[in-house]
Amino acid sequence: MANPDAALRWQDRIEAVLVPAFALVVSLVIFGAFMAVLGKNPLDVYLFIYKGGFGSSFALRDALARAAPLILCALCVALPANAGLMIIGGEGALVLGGLAAAMAGHGLVLAPALVAQAAMLAIGMIVGGAWIMLAGALRQWRGVNETISSLLLTYIALALFNQLVEGLLRDPESLNKPSTPPVGDAHMLHAFGTLELHPGLAFGIMFALIAFILMRYTTIGFALRVVGGNPRAALLAGLSTTPLILFACGMGGAAAGLAGAIEVAAVHGSANASLNAGYGYTGILVSFLARHNALAIVPVAVLMGGISASGGMLQRRMDLPDATVLVLQGVVFLAVLASESLYGRFGKLWRGVRRAPSVAVNEATA
Repeated sequence: MANPDAALRWQDRIEAVLVPAFALVVSLVIFGAFMAVLGKNPLDVYLFIYKGGFGSSFALRDALARAAPLILCALCVALPANAGLMIIGGEGALVLGGLAAAMAGHGLVLAPALVAQAAMLAIGMIVGGAWIMLAGALRQWRGVNETISSLLLTYIALALFNQLVEGLLRDPESLNKPSTPPVGDAHMLHAFGTLELHPGLAFGIMFALIAFILMRYTTIGFALRVVGGNPRAALLAGLSTTPLILFACGMGGAAAGLAGAIEVAAVHGSANASLNAGYGYTGILVSFLARHNALAIVPVAVLMGGISASGGMLQRRMDLPDATVLVLQGVVFLAVLASESLYGRFGKLWRGVRRAPSVAVNEATA
């Protein structure tokens, strides 16, 4: 007799692939209809999205560069989600982590490059983790909904970032674009590989792998999943939910803070308005599409990075606004949310199909 638990696990895995894929197909159909209403050929639009995101080495490099912070920002959503929290404040942790990293890099301008780079990444993770932990603390000790608090904390973080960058921490030499003092070329992280890949890609993949191992193969990960699945059962089992919640929030915030630090150390060289690029918000979509699975986040982030990178080509070749890709991302997000109701139904359908022959045989023998 087949193991029913193993069958259920396989059904869950199949659903985890089929349902998001179905949501993507539906969103493409809806977006294509929207393009047709605008007088554009949907197939041409999809072709230029592919070319703009993956059709050349330059496009692929751009897509991977955008995927690097998306992986880390998606982990800011996925790790707390495994503990039953819905955190959407990755953008705030990213900008504050980048700001802290920029100041650390400038303060260590005379230090060896490796020391300065390690300090920048570490301080970015600490600040980002502490910021998201505030949302977890408000939930545990004050009963504040973490989704609302993390969103409001993002607005506070952006206001604080703008105030400091344009005021107290502004470099006097940054005229048209207020920025913090530069970290210096010697302390910058450099691209690697023949494609000159964004260095954040390696950090993102490593963080995703660590998060996957942590959640699947450690007692802490198991405890987090228990807390996320049934908080009352976790309390009855003697688990201390508050430290686990704060740990999940801290890990997620550290990932987003690391994204900000890497953007400063690898791209911008200082903290400025370019850090507020919306990676934290797109990371929400990436995490949902990946079902909060740390490893699945990596390919989904590459896909979303390619779609984002194609905006310029759509503008040039199809005479569409650059923000057209944001419309597509919004449609995908709505389709993913709507597809949540499909989970569990494929298993019932499959069990019904398998049960039908046996029922027929029993009725025939009767």
